[in-house]
Amino acid sequence: MDIERINENTVKFYVSYVDIEDRGFNREEIWYDRERSEELFWDMMDEISETEGFKIEGPLWIQVHAMDKGLEVVVTRAQVSKDGQKLELPIADDKLKSVPVDENIDSILNKYFNTSSDTEEDIEESDQEQLDIMLIFDDFEDLISLAKLSLEGFNNSLFSYNDKYYLYIEFNDEDDDDWIEDQLSRLLEFGSESRITVHRLLEYGKMIVEDGALSQIKQHFS
Repeated sequence: MDIERINENTVKFYVSYVDIEDRGFNREEIWYDRERSEELFWDMMDEISETEGFKIEGPLWIQVHAMDKGLEVVVTRAQVSKDGQKLELPIADDKLKSVPVDENIDSILNKYFNTSSDTEEDIEESDQEQLDIMLIFDDFEDLISLAKLSLEGFNNSLFSYNDKYYLYIEFNDEDDDDWIEDQLSRLLEFGSESRITVHRLLEYGKMIVEDGALSQIKQHFS
């Protein structure tokens, strides 16, 4: 992926279809599978955040240009005036697709990558999926402190990637919402949420513990 930092609030990148396939996606998925297209977008944005220091915060203005051999994407953080009004951004190229900055990211990605609407069956399948979250830790000591809380009742795997540690958490859809919220609040006291996908870590990272990572850390470092 070729990345160009335009200015403080704008970054442009080009990703070829070959690179997309190397990331574990195919062209059909990014056009017709909303979940996979979102996964690809955040996978690329996480890489840009790490390499360029481009923080993903606030409303985003996204322009996508589909080319013969890949996609050219321009992402701009919307600037907000002092009175709280979002600033409109000009469109320099009428060939680029664009959306207002106040639309949420799901709507944006749906417009770019998904040409069909969700069916009732799709919604039911989505509701039955597990709730998962990826946490990033700069220091292994934070993981040790977290492990000492003896949190249980969910699957957790540990990865390392680019000198950082990632803890992948999976809750079951049958778990109580209040219980999940409580667990998440305790987990986020020690780590930060990352948009990097488990698929990318399986492909490019190193798996340290496949399951029961927190229990094993507590066992070895208590």
